[in-house]
Amino acid sequence: MTDTLLIEQTGPIQTWTINVPDAANAITGADFIASFEMAVDAANLDTEVAAVILTGAGRFFSAGGNIHEMHRKQGVFGQGPLHQRHGYAEGIQRIPRAMQRCEVPVIAAVNGPAIGAGCDLATMCDLRIASEAAFFAESFVQLGLIPGDGGSWFLPRLVGMARAAEMTFTGDRVDAVTALDWGLVNAVVSADELPSAAHRMAERIAANPVHAVRMAKRLLLESRTASMESVLTLAAAMQPLAHLDPEHHRRVEDLTDKKNRASS
Repeated sequence: MTDTLLIEQTGPIQTWTINVPDAANAITGADFIASFEMAVDAANLDTEVAAVILTGAGRFFSAGGNIHEMHRKQGVFGQGPLHQRHGYAEGIQRIPRAMQRCEVPVIAAVNGPAIGAGCDLATMCDLRIASEAAFFAESFVQLGLIPGDGGSWFLPRLVGMARAAEMTFTGDRVDAVTALDWGLVNAVVSADELPSAAHRMAERIAANPVHAVRMAKRLLLESRTASMESVLTLAAAMQPLAHLDPEHHRRVEDLTDKKNRASS
């Protein structure tokens, strides 16, 4: 397996870097997909990991599909319709499924163009910080294609149906400033500031107890499709686990001590 996804860890924070420089950080390759799944599953098992930053090597965040393979009809792009259907399910669609089971908050540090499936990958993350050099393009229709990786599910939940329709039907670019106005990203910073801004966000998350954050993320994910009653039932089941966490007890004690000192 090649180093298509580079993983670095600093304390409780991991940085995952898409590293497919010869294809503008395309994410459709079998090596990348397998590496991405392995990274998600390993982070889930390691409760020392509190947050993940996902970014791209070089100029691109990700251009999505490999345009050279499309042109040459290689891999899934050269298969017949029935095999392509299976190829999508067992290929690129493994990424949104992995993201849905990822317990760790993921921050997309969008360092450059996020195009097609690359745009969709950014929407699968929990938070997004964009460089001023970044833009987003749900560009499938411009190539006569549709979002095959789940973008039509994620995008409207971020920007609303009308803006998702505009991006999907035109395929036009949305610059970083507009993305901020639309709620597609949480912040826009200079290219030089992006790594530190993403790390500061990760540190803010990592300052909280890991188990509480992971369960809170699961509740947010479930709220996308479940009824209020189902989410309340899940919260009622999870909260006793949080109450038994020694870190919860320690923090309650610390807060009580601070209040007592302030009142004395």
